[in-house]
Amino acid sequence: MQPSDDFDPVRVAKSLLRRRREGALATLMRDGGAPYCSLVNLASAPDGSPVLLISRLAVHTRNLLADPRVSLMLDERAPGDPLQGARIMLMGEATAVDAAELPALRSRYLAAHPGAEDYIGFKDFSLYRIATHGAHLVAGFGRIVDLAASDYLTDLTGADGLLEIEASAVAHMNADHLITLNSYATRLLGGDEAEWRCTGVDPEGLDLQAGTAVLRLNFPERVSNAAELRHMLKRMADIARATS
Repeated sequence: MQPSDDFDPVRVAKSLLRRRREGALATLMRDGGAPYCSLVNLASAPDGSPVLLISRLAVHTRNLLADPRVSLMLDERAPGDPLQGARIMLMGEATAVDAAELPALRSRYLAAHPGAEDYIGFKDFSLYRIATHGAHLVAGFGRIVDLAASDYLTDLTGADGLLEIEASAVAHMNADHLITLNSYATRLLGGDEAEWRCTGVDPEGLDLQAGTAVLRLNFPERVSNAAELRHMLKRMADIARATS
């Protein structure tokens, strides 16, 4: 299946990765290897990789500690027939987040799931990142595409300057620019009036969340450092103000 004017599989896949906050995780049972599926909450790493907060007491965690191979299904949750909406099945390996990435991914996860603050520090809970190597996208009848990880993950090459200031940039936007965030959501993305907050920034866009509603603001050009981000956010704000 080739992309068409009204169907861009890469765009759909990236949107699902950034907007979904829950999914169905499939692991292999330690005894016998039977498939086991469970519902999990998730956030996304800067490159779009799924990040999970799971307990070692859970069956799925015990399974992936024995065999890290997993699948993760994310769906659009569109109204009506769920089979008419887009969904993506990611294949990969789940491993505990290493110490170097832990602060940034912990911050991202809590931004997406503030309620997890109550238990993220429990000794049995850990953050896991799914390193995906491929995906199967179904976006409606006849719209079925297999994608490589390079198709749907964000390339972070040369973006160290942005990643270093992401947490402070998100905090600054949420502290001082809530009106601007609301204008992004309502004027540029068609969202309802709400208390929209920024939950993450990466080279390709900005994630917004209000309660269970999540929106993705894609940048027209890639940004890689603080100066480029400031310019882009002002540019998008100007566009939002000019939009009636």
